[in-house]
Amino acid sequence: MKFLHTMIRVLDPKASLHFYCDLLGLTETRRYDSEQGKFTLIYLQTGADGDSAQVELTHNWDETEPYTDGRNFGHMAFAVDDIYALCAKLQDDGVTILRPPRDGRMAFIKCPDGISIELLQSGDALPLAEPWKSMPSTGTW
Repeated sequence: MKFLHTMIRVLDPKASLHFYCDLLGLTETRRYDSEQGKFTLIYLQTGADGDSAQVELTHNWDETEPYTDGRNFGHMAFAVDDIYALCAKLQDDGVTILRPPRDGRMAFIKCPDGISIELLQSGDALPLAEPWKSMPSTGTW
């Protein structure tokens, strides 16, 4: 068995691509527009060696209301090279760090469509550091 992709319905593809590509560093690999079905599929990958799994963003053109809470989806998880640097970048761009990496290993954020994203430090946890080690959790993830 081979994991292929995770599909997430998105309301605003521009906001979602900014989040996943500009902030998290994923790359768009292909796109499919269906005039008849009135939807767009956008496939993203990390680009990491040996990682062929994809995130499929599905945009239904006629959808105008936000989708229900993404928590019933669960979450996606990404291994990252420097959890502190990525969390700082995300926070600087207005993303709320819901569960800060107090342990130097794990953080949670949400994408613009409310899907929880777990960020895990690759390898060993980083040494505990401020502002993360004393930052409280906020909201739900």
